[in-house]
Amino acid sequence: MTSKEKALLICEYLSSKKAKGIVYIAVEHKTSLCDYFVVAGGSSKTQVKSLGENLEELLEKQHGLIPRRREGVREGRWAVLDYADVIVHIFGDEERDFYNLERLWEDGENLVRYED
Repeated sequence: MTSKEKALLICEYLSSKKAKGIVYIAVEHKTSLCDYFVVAGGSSKTQVKSLGENLEELLEKQHGLIPRRREGVREGRWAVLDYADVIVHIFGDEERDFYNLERLWEDGENLVRYED
């Protein structure tokens, strides 16, 4: 699976679970950390936590993908799942507005808003 296919799979899953404002950002020419960031929002701490936990479970069971690192899932404010070439950020509303990762990483051409 290519990194773009992985990013789209993650977007599709998050969309099916009602995540808000899903975007994927190609960053392979901006950093050596990964190829894509996926950024999505949850409307509550419970939803952020659930999105992170369920995404992790689905990717492991169906695709054998285990994150190299995970942070913040339990707290439900900002969850980060690092799948090497794709890093997933799931934010609560306040945290997303504050950190605004889209603004930091997009250059006008590399950000795609995910639509079903």
